Amino acid sequence: MKGFGQRLSEAAEHHGALCVGIDPHASLLQAWGLDDDVDGLREFSRRCVEAFAGHVALVKPQVAFYERFGSQGFAILEETIAQLRSTGTLVVADAKRGDIGSTMAGYADAWLGEGSPLQSDAVTVSPYLGVGALGAVFDRSKESGAGVFVLAATSNPEAVSLQTTTGADGRTLAQRVVDECASYNPMGRVGDVGVVVGATVEKAPELVSLNGPVLMPGVGAQGGSAADVARIAAGALAVPNVSRSVLSAGPGVAELREAAVRVASGYR
Repeated sequence: MKGFGQRLSEAAEHHGALCVGIDPHASLLQAWGLDDDVDGLREFSRRCVEAFAGHVALVKPQVAFYERFGSQGFAILEETIAQLRSTGTLVVADAKRGDIGSTMAGYADAWLGEGSPLQSDAVTVSPYLGVGALGAVFDRSKESGAGVFVLAATSNPEAVSLQTTTGADGRTLAQRVVDECASYNPMGRVGDVGVVVGATVEKAPELVSLNGPVLMPGVGAQGGSAADVARIAAGALAVPNVSRSVLSAGPGVAELREAAVRVASGYR
């Protein structure tokens, strides 16, 4: 069975290395002429699936915007993930989970477990209870070939002072996260454990030795560019993430697809 890293590499080769976010926040629903309710959420998601499935390498539903509607929102998220994956489109659930022991194992089962209604190809996780505390999700990745994206150097300004803190060995905290994630990946091929590094980060960690994918938010509306991606992640499988710059082309399905394909063409 091919692991997530290999499948993502092949999808990027075919479609262009791009991840498109599905972010149904209230203002965007309104801009699309939809109500900020469960019906609006379902219609928004339906159009995104129709536009992106089979046309981009990776799709990233933002879990928070579904979670705010409770169980009905999660039901729509389940439908959205399943519909995308049924077309062979890779899905990363942007859940940013992070805990210890059996609780982390529960999250791993929820987002990557075979037969789970939320099963995705990959999930985002937070390492700030310790990278080792994420062991359950790494184990699940190894067993099933699923992907994991660990937050390392995010693009929000509040993170800078924490993530650039330097230890006695001279490495920043972000670099330590990357290095620990690298230990889970084999040499010689793209592994399944990746990291999240913002495209607007000024002091980025070294990524060449990761041997895994790099999810890069901050491209487009947030100011990051293809040049930033090349500067930060040269030699790595970098997958820029765009949301607003594509979703603003809606509400039409054809326009959404055209925007996604156009942006993806810049990362071939």
